Amino acid sequence: MKKLFFIAIAITLIGCKNEVKPEYAIISGKITNKQNGDLTINTEDRSVEEKIDVAPDGTFTDTLSTDISSYILFDSKNPVFLKVKSGDNLNITYDATDFENSLVITGNGAEINNYIIAKRKTEMDLSKKSAEIFQKNEADYKTSMLEFKASQEKLLNNTKGLPSDYVEKEKRDLNYGYLSKLNTYERGHQYFTKNQEFKVSDNFLNELKDLDYTNVEDFKFSSNYKGLVNDYYSIKARALSKKDSMSYDLVFLSSMANIEQETIKNTLIFDFANFNIPYSKDVDAFYKMYTENSTNEKNNKLIAEKYNKLTALKKGKPSPKFVDYENHAGGKMSLDDLKGKYVYIDVWATWCGPCIQQIPYLQEVEKKYHDKNIEFVSISIDTPNNHEKWKTMVNEKGLSGIQLIADNNWNSNFVQEYQIQGIPKFILIDAEGNIVDSNAPRPSSEKLIELFNSHNI
Repeated sequence: MKKLFFIAIAITLIGCKNEVKPEYAIISGKITNKQNGDLTINTEDRSVEEKIDVAPDGTFTDTLSTDISSYILFDSKNPVFLKVKSGDNLNITYDATDFENSLVITGNGAEINNYIIAKRKTEMDLSKKSAEIFQKNEADYKTSMLEFKASQEKLLNNTKGLPSDYVEKEKRDLNYGYLSKLNTYERGHQYFTKNQEFKVSDNFLNELKDLDYTNVEDFKFSSNYKGLVNDYYSIKARALSKKDSMSYDLVFLSSMANIEQETIKNTLIFDFANFNIPYSKDVDAFYKMYTENSTNEKNNKLIAEKYNKLTALKKGKPSPKFVDYENHAGGKMSLDDLKGKYVYIDVWATWCGPCIQQIPYLQEVEKKYHDKNIEFVSISIDTPNNHEKWKTMVNEKGLSGIQLIADNNWNSNFVQEYQIQGIPKFILIDAEGNIVDSNAPRPSSEKLIELFNSHNI
């Protein structure tokens, strides 16, 4: 992206009589009270993550390609969601210690981005009421969602300076958001009422029956519509997977072959492969199925790079190593220090709900195997600002085993080499330091004990 900066200068110096908009956008700004951690610009699918240099006074500037319309500016704690188009010049300022109340965006293109900030705030406020809202019955839930949709439409209509074409697409997005909330009601109600047997009535999702899942324009613009399309094909794949007793990930990829719109097909399978290929039990079959269905060369190159790295994580290959990680008990520890024993690794963080849910199960397994030839290692990927929170949680929850914290959170070499994109992540390594299973079962799964037994642990 830095190269584009020099292109921008060149175009400025040369000038342009026809006033053709440049194919880039500029962002600049200042972060007050910036915490430790890099400032990065990222895409939602994580295919782009680049560091932005920040001056000692908190100022920064960068140039973005507008081949991508959505970015996330992230300082390791606070995310700024951005929409950019050619010619935008956005200035972003905020106080890192009071992000929500201090974020201000000015400059060319600011109207859309400030609307997004206001819209996102309403969505965050709604999410805080999830427990209350999801416990409502179907009629009351739908009424609440219609009221929320109306409030968002009012915000849109009252926002000045938005391009008319953007407003029209945004109106459709708000409706897709409403439909998405209907789509998640069953799962949300099951979770918050602890009634896993609950099913929505036959007519609850009638508004989705006639939805067109082939609209490329809305697929590119609306994350809500994209989510609905993804859910539509996911549900089909899960049903087929159960019927034919096939692996869901392979069924999902194969089912994409029938999508006629190349943009939709390529995006869905890339997003799926980008996140799921590290977790596949048959990486070779997964990659073969992906390449047979994807026609996007840029995407294919990225997945090929992941696949090539994953071949180094097959059973029997030497495990990537962590070196000199801080030990909660004191001192430093490296993977080599544990040679001679099997090592079961839990990669987690204090903010990760599913990670914390696994703790009681992990403690039970540790007790059962405390005198066996295996060490239980928990590696936190908390950021530096959560370091004390990590130390406190280890004490408060009485976490046993070896408690370590990674040297650079998500960007730690060990985390990167294992291509960890979601946590909790569990890994089993043998006594010689070779990989037994880079996607080991969770402590809550009976398959973990079966795995241990198969290796006479």
